[in-house]
Amino acid sequence: MLFLDKMKIYFLLFCVVAVSALKREDCDVCFNVLDTFRATLTKDQLKSTAKIEHVFRQYCNGTKGKDNRFCYFVGGLKESATSVLGELSKPLSWSLPTHKICEKLKKKDSQLCDLRYEKIIDLKSVYLKNLKVRDLKKILSDWDEDCEDCLEKGDFIRKIEDVKPKHLK
Repeated sequence: MLFLDKMKIYFLLFCVVAVSALKREDCDVCFNVLDTFRATLTKDQLKSTAKIEHVFRQYCNGTKGKDNRFCYFVGGLKESATSVLGELSKPLSWSLPTHKICEKLKKKDSQLCDLRYEKIIDLKSVYLKNLKVRDLKKILSDWDEDCEDCLEKGDFIRKIEDVKPKHLK
C-alpha cells in the first residue's frame, strides 16, 4: 500500500514537471533566436563558451526587430546594459535543448519571454474562440477600440463582433 502511495506521488510530480515545461509559443523569440543561432555554430565553436559568446555577439550585430531586442536583453549587443551570455553559452556548449536554455534565461530576465513576433490574423476566416485573450486585445487595440467592461474572453469576442463591420470592408 505504501508503495502505491509513493508511485502516485512520483506520478503527480512527473505530471507537474511535464506540464511546466516552456513551450515555443510561450517564448517564441527566444526559441527562434537560439535555434537559428545554434544552426550557425560549428562543432569546434560549440566546445568553447568564449567562442559561443563571441559568435553570438557577431550574430546579434545583424539582427533586427524582436531578435535584436532579445540580443539586447541577453547582452549580445555593445549597448546592452547587462549580460547573461554565460547563461546562454554554457548550456549551448553542453548541448542542452532550446526549451531548457530559454527556461534558464527566463528565470534570469522574465522580459525575454514577453517578446513576441507580430501575429498576422485574418479576421475574415479566423474562429475567434480559438485565439488567446492577448490576441483579442491586440485586435481591439489595433482598431483603437476600448473594452473597459471586458472581463472574460467571451466579452472580448462580443466586442470584436460588434465593431467588426465598422473596421472590415
